[in-house]
Amino acid sequence: MRKKVRIAVIVLLALVFTVSLAMFVRQSLTYRAGQETYAEAEELVGLPDLEELLPPVEEPEETEPEETATSAEEPAPVVEDPYARTLQSMDFTALREVNSDVLGWIVIPGTVISYPLVQGADNQYYLKHTWKKQASAVGAIFLEYQNSPDLSDFNTIVYGHRMNNGSMFASLKEYKKQSWWKDHPCVYITDDNGSHTYEIFAAYEVSTSGAAYQLGFPNEESRQAFLDDCVSRSVIDTGIAPTVRDQILTLSTCTGNGHATRWVVQARLSGEV
Repeated sequence: MRKKVRIAVIVLLALVFTVSLAMFVRQSLTYRAGQETYAEAEELVGLPDLEELLPPVEEPEETEPEETATSAEEPAPVVEDPYARTLQSMDFTALREVNSDVLGWIVIPGTVISYPLVQGADNQYYLKHTWKKQASAVGAIFLEYQNSPDLSDFNTIVYGHRMNNGSMFASLKEYKKQSWWKDHPCVYITDDNGSHTYEIFAAYEVSTSGAAYQLGFPNEESRQAFLDDCVSRSVIDTGIAPTVRDQILTLSTCTGNGHATRWVVQARLSGEV
């Protein structure tokens, strides 16, 4: 009797091992195919090498002006963001020959987040399809289907999966740390209108029906209430205070803790090239 039980346990363990191995191999192949698909997109768009660029120059702190012999004031130097200037050179023609849903490109320098930005007819299709419209669990980085494709809405929402291999929007979870935000403070979206720089001001976990996903704002009071909620929930303190006249970018991904909540990173439009 014990021998039969032992054999049954061995067979069961072998079956579990075989199934687990098959799932691991399948997942690995999915990840590899996804990496190849998005590497192709980088080549087609002519993605510039951002690693050689220095971080954007920060504004110097204000100091008391020194006495000078001239009364005319020197004009303040213009601080240019090298990332935005470099990214604007991308051409989306080749990508759109493959998929007309391509709006542009989204990147957070120093992270793996560097992907085509697409927009579908709903928010379901690109959860399970790549930018080339290939069926895949990797999905794509996509704009909320109700948002204006020119990024002109007060709150523009962009979705992406949190993949176990660290790809897609997985890096967003790192914004739980203040140090990560300091090293990666900006999001860049480049489209036909140029390169848009967004300063990250908040990161937090929120319900799938939370205010972070609000699209309609009837007045300035509703916008201010939205901003107050975002800042109060943030787990990082950036010191950035967005206003009702800003344009907000909300990046949304899974938390890894079930389906009831999402992790969001929010930024305000600070400049365009």
